[in-house]
This record gives sequence, structure tokens and C-alpha cells, in this order.
Amino acid sequence: MDGWTGLIEQRLAQLPCNVALEWPGGRAGRQPADVRLRLHTPRWLASVARGQIGAVADAYVQGQLDIEGSMRPLMAAASRLVGDPVRQRPLAWWQQLLLRYGSACHHRLAQDARQVQFHYDVSDDFYALWLDPRRVYSCAYYAQPELSLAQAQEAKLDHICRKLRLRPGMRLLDIGAGWGGLLLWAAERHGVEAVGITLSKHQAAHLGRLLAERGLSGRVQVHLMDYRELPEDQPFDRIASVGMCEHVGVANLPLYFRKIRRLLKPGGLLLNHGITAGGLHHRGLAAGMGRFIEHHIFPGGELTHVSQLAQRLSEAGLELLDAENLRPHYARTLWAWSDALESRLDEARALVDERTVRAYRLYLAGCAMCFERGWLSLFQLLAARPTDCEADGPMRGAQCEFPFNRSYMYG
Repeated sequence: MDGWTGLIEQRLAQLPCNVALEWPGGRAGRQPADVRLRLHTPRWLASVARGQIGAVADAYVQGQLDIEGSMRPLMAAASRLVGDPVRQRPLAWWQQLLLRYGSACHHRLAQDARQVQFHYDVSDDFYALWLDPRRVYSCAYYAQPELSLAQAQEAKLDHICRKLRLRPGMRLLDIGAGWGGLLLWAAERHGVEAVGITLSKHQAAHLGRLLAERGLSGRVQVHLMDYRELPEDQPFDRIASVGMCEHVGVANLPLYFRKIRRLLKPGGLLLNHGITAGGLHHRGLAAGMGRFIEHHIFPGGELTHVSQLAQRLSEAGLELLDAENLRPHYARTLWAWSDALESRLDEARALVDERTVRAYRLYLAGCAMCFERGWLSLFQLLAARPTDCEADGPMRGAQCEFPFNRSYMYG
């Protein structure tokens, strides 16, 4: 034990805030403490000494560790222990092959449904505690610095609709519709006819009730359905995919974008809004953080760099028109969610079990830290299915309804 104590003291002394660690029969760290960690058993001392943040986080979820102090200094300390996970070397060809095989195996239809429901069907009321009133569970858009979370989410919804150039009567498909924020905004503000799909039973039921209450059931539909099962006989003018490609699996991205191309009318637009890896050779967050998220929060979630996402999109026959990095916006969004949950912990514990509360406390604050430091990113990719050159005549060439400048996005 004494050997670990010395190493722990060295590590704690290097942190940007005062962290104290206590365990039966010992203690380490600086006083007064900004953050205090209380281990109920010394078995986790080696994980602390080695900077294995995922294991320490798992101990907290299991109730073998308690945390006193706010999430922000805790994450400042954690980020120093982790180091920079973005600087990774490329994998060997056989390692890449094994990853692609594993990715494909983890994203079969029934398995994807179970994985989505594990996360999104925790409790609607629990999510409502810390999301905005529309329950938009994706990166907000702080068009002006002074916006509240609710205002920034509405700004994001309108930003997407502007990019897609929605007009009354258009048919919109929302892949991964969540609790319906984008569908309702597009239908009520832009007059579209829309179809939303989700694998979450809770989200589908909630959205169905909202559509009935607002008299939109005839113009907007929601289906409990995998994107691979969507019929292709009535293609759409516009497609939005918000927070969905993270669930697809890296091996299935070619299939995903080919499916979207077939679902789009020639000349139609796609807006793909999703989390991307911060590093080109990303293999997951370091120090066990990725494993923690996989086990407790997002089973089956997989990320890739935006350059690889753009390549898969282009290989599917879609033309990339515009790319916007919203990474700083997501850091601020996640801190807003984290602060909201921290302010309502007693209510959260009345809705879900203690393990879930603890897991989400670390997940929200930890992800905010990852976006702040560039370990994760968030991109909106606007793409089109170009018209068929032969059908339109050789003089016209491939076309889509995309203006020559971005002014329409901010009008």
C-alpha cells in the first residue's frame, strides 16, 4: 500500500486543483480539497495511481467510491490524468480488419434495437430533468453567446431547417427522431410533411402523443423502425440525421449512406449531424473512458474522424456541400446538461436507481471535458444527391438546390 501511496501523492500534486483521496487506513492529496474521493476499499488505489479513469469511474458507479465536490474541478483533474488520447498511431491492416468485423457483428437489427433502448428508454422523466423543454438530446447551437440552453436548441433546429431549405409541402425524413423536436419544428414552422423513425419505444410513444395533441397526426408520422427497413418506393425531398450515425457502426457507414441516397430524390438534400472522433486514428477514448461509456451509457456506439465520414458519404454517391464544426457548442451544451442534473440530483434519484444517476453524472461532465479539449468533435455535413446527368441533359450536369453562398443559412 505504501508504494501506491507515494505514486498517488506524486500524481495528485501535478493536478490543476486540490484533490484529496481517502481510503480505509490512509489518505493522500492536498488540503483544503476542491474534490474529495472516498474509497470504501483500497483495491482501487492501483487504478488511481495508474490514471485508469475508466476503472475509477466504474468504482463510483458501483458505490465503492464516493465523490465530494463539483464536476468541473473533478474533470479538470481527470483530464490531466488521462493525457491526450488523440495522438494515436495508425492500426496495422489486420487490426483494422478485426475492428471492422467486430463493428459489423455489433450492429445487427435486433442488437441495435436493444442497444438504443438501453440508453434512450431509461426514463422520459429523468431526461426531462436536465434537457430543454423540447427534449432535444443533441448539440445546441449558440448563435449568440447569451442564449439559454432552450433558446440554443431552438436555434439549432432552425439552423438545420435553413440548411435543408425546407418549404411547405416538402417531404422530410428524420432518421433517429428522438422526442420529436426537429419533426415538430419543421412541421409547425416550415410546413413540411414528415416521417420520423426511432428504435426507442419511449420516444415513439411520447412523439405519438405530441402529434395527436397538436393535430399533426395526418401530416407527421412516427414509426418504431430501423433505417434499414425503410421502404424506398416514395423518396424524400429532404433527410435529417441528427445524433444517429454514432449508432450505425463504422463498418455499416457505407450501407447507411447508400440507403440514404436511395431514399433521397435526385437533387434532394441530407443534413447529417453527428459526433466525430477528434483524432484521425481514433480507437476510442483513452484510460478506459471509452469502455466506461460503452458499458454504462452507449453500448454499440462507434465514432470515426470527419474525413472518413465524408469519404463514406461521397463513396455512396452523395455530394458534400458544406461542413460546419460545432465542437465548442457541444461542450457548452453538455455542461448545461451536467449543471442541470447536478442541481436536481434528489429528483433524479427518485426516478432512476443510484447507479444510473452516478453513471450519467460522470458521462455528461466527462463528455463536456472531451469536447472542450478536442478529443471529440461534432460536425454538421450538408450533402446532396445530384441529379442524373443523362436524364437532365449533358449541358446541365449534376445539380441540386444549393445556393452559391451561405447567406441563406443565417438570414
